[in-house]
Amino acid sequence: MAAVQARFKKDASTILRLYFDEATSRKIGLMCKALAGLRKIYRCVEPVELEKIAGTVHHGGIVAVVTNSPARDITESEIGQWAKRKEPLVVFDRIGNAHNLGAIARTMAFFGVARLVIDGDPAAARPGDAAYRVAEGGLEFVEVRAVREIPAFLRALAEAGFDVIGAATRGGRAAAPRAAPGGNPWALVLGNEERGLVPETAAACTRLATIPGGGSMESLNVSAAAAIFLRDLAAPR
Repeated sequence: MAAVQARFKKDASTILRLYFDEATSRKIGLMCKALAGLRKIYRCVEPVELEKIAGTVHHGGIVAVVTNSPARDITESEIGQWAKRKEPLVVFDRIGNAHNLGAIARTMAFFGVARLVIDGDPAAARPGDAAYRVAEGGLEFVEVRAVREIPAFLRALAEAGFDVIGAATRGGRAAAPRAAPGGNPWALVLGNEERGLVPETAAACTRLATIPGGGSMESLNVSAAAAIFLRDLAAPR
């Protein structure tokens, strides 16, 4: 429901069809009225049919079929503009789980970090139904962009003045990754769930940061680590 409501508030015209069960129908009268005005299809269906439409039992009683634009490439001039405006961003280095993408996007939206960059690896997670469901509306506040090569992109960020912080399972400075002195813009780089940052990506960062733990587990889930890093970097002080 939260994901559908967020999309409706942001741009109802992108909702092509809306399906819901009887219990949910009592909560979305105004939404249906607005969609009727836009000549969009909406329909109350049986739970079994809703599960088939959603492709999962985890639909929360409502499913929206929407138009979604693919993540756009990034130009060199845009990097310079982001640096000038000191706009932070999060970069994914081959993160493959859509649930992690959604959870991180929700955290980013909470802390007001509005740009996520993903890589061109075919196995990398993309914004889809699972990610939108887990994000609970957070993806409507995050612009998702794409690059072909993460290390080259990170070097371009550093050259533009970004403090590029790699989240490392080991070998990084065991301290809170505070933003760089002088108010430089920052980019937080998060690695693959199993392999972490590949060497080429780690080498392209301006510094590495590691979350110290008790030693029972080697690392945190990437979405949990992202929340800790973003709390240190982006929370109001």
